[in-house]
Amino acid sequence: MVTVAVLLLPALGLLLFTMTYLEDRLFGDPDPPRHARRRHLRLLPGGGSGADRRTGAGRASDRDAA
Repeated sequence: MVTVAVLLLPALGLLLFTMTYLEDRLFGDPDPPRHARRRHLRLLPGGGSGADRRTGAGRASDRDAA
């Protein structure tokens, strides 16, 4: 009986450590939000330069319909 207790002790310690870690991750204070970088989302292709839009110049990703 003592042998079984000694063999189960590391498993129970690992289980206790894992449950403590998971509880801290799930119920702890959330990290501050990650904000988008400056100019991450551009709604108008060309970045405000009217010359590029008139001539049709620009990258292919700026002209993508999707």
